[in-house]
Amino acid sequence: MNSRGAGPAVLLVDDERDALDACSQALAAERYRVDTARDPRDALEKLERGSYDAAVVDLKMPGMSGLDVLRAMRRLDPDVAVVMVTGYATVETAVEAMKDGASDYLQKPFTPDELRLAVRRAIDRQELVRENQALRERLGAQREAPALIGESAPMREVRRLIARVAEGEATVLVTGETGTGKELAARAIHALSRRAAQPFIAVDCAAVPGELLESEFFGHEKGAFTGAIRRRKGSFELAHGGTLFLDEIGTMSVELQAKLLRVLQEREIQPVGSERKIAIDVRVIAATNRNLREAVRQGGFREDLYYRLNVIPLRLPPLRERPDDIPLLVDHFIAKHGPKLARRIESVDPAALAALAAAPWPGNVRELESAVERAMTLVDGPVLDAGAFGCLGEEPRGTVETSSAAPARDGGTPRDAAPLPPLADVERDYIMQVLHATRWNRREASRILGISTVTLWRKINGRAAEDSRE
Repeated sequence: MNSRGAGPAVLLVDDERDALDACSQALAAERYRVDTARDPRDALEKLERGSYDAAVVDLKMPGMSGLDVLRAMRRLDPDVAVVMVTGYATVETAVEAMKDGASDYLQKPFTPDELRLAVRRAIDRQELVRENQALRERLGAQREAPALIGESAPMREVRRLIARVAEGEATVLVTGETGTGKELAARAIHALSRRAAQPFIAVDCAAVPGELLESEFFGHEKGAFTGAIRRRKGSFELAHGGTLFLDEIGTMSVELQAKLLRVLQEREIQPVGSERKIAIDVRVIAATNRNLREAVRQGGFREDLYYRLNVIPLRLPPLRERPDDIPLLVDHFIAKHGPKLARRIESVDPAALAALAAAPWPGNVRELESAVERAMTLVDGPVLDAGAFGCLGEEPRGTVETSSAAPARDGGTPRDAAPLPPLADVERDYIMQVLHATRWNRREASRILGISTVTLWRKINGRAAEDSRE
């Protein structure tokens, strides 16, 4: 080092001695540790031997240009912040220097304050880059595929296939009944792939009106249609570099299927109302609960698109094919919803687990989760017993019978049993219990009840209308 200080180390590279002296004095005044080199090769040798926080490099030097020095420095030490200096600044050289990794750019003549500001800014920016890189590495170390709960043979096979599929780039078609976890599987593939640090964009094709789905996919220009008040990026553009998950692909119109096929083949999109095309780098994972082969036979789904999507098929088993996983899933959902519901569940009664294992679960894992959350909301103690899952066969809590009641000999209603309430009253009381338990959060209540918010709203309003007539 030519001068010593307590601050960051800076290497000055310029073939003019006067320029080196002036820059050295300006930086030394701010207690930078300054080293100098009049020859580019000498500068690179110093960088190989020592460690610098920043380098200030002149663009025009004999034997080796400043851009060549910049590129060599980036190879030797990617962490060093490089400020380029020249008296021949042009937009083109500035862009080229920044593209090659320069942190800042100064044009001669400049003041000492401008030099110090540029060096400080370059060091700060490089430090931010290092912090962001460290953060990405920590997140990468912590990143795991979303939990696919289950140790049954079918689930072990699913996890094995996901790990294999994640290594490649081929399109995946995930099939399975409603509630089997198709999006979860898609997220697991993304998390284990080389695209994990890039976006994962999910589109529910069944939830977007058909006339808007093209705009949802490809975006649109301002004024492309009524209501298009500004340019909007579509899902393909948003997912660039990452993964696009197309759920319920079987609901897509045949016309849009043709456009999707063209995008998958050509790897470019054309926003609605635009003449330009945009290249995209996206891995597509599609999912459906429909039989697409049958849809192809009936003319409702394009055969060429089906084969383009079904490069790697992945079937998720329904819950009834893996009942041994139900205890693990129940434990998982108890741990998941316990903090939110402020309920401590210590155990699940074996009889309840047996009832859960014997249930058909047409809604699969999603239905099981709703049942567990509902039971946790309404149970009185720390144990989930069969009574907490009244929908599974045991008499629901709330049905009253006197202690002296005896079964009727003809199998009818017991002689001393209290009258059973109408179904509408039971439903109304249950809905009100859930609403009170969720503090009238209709979205949460709808999830627990297993109905849409619209249906819940209608039931609430229907009850209000009945009360007004009474």
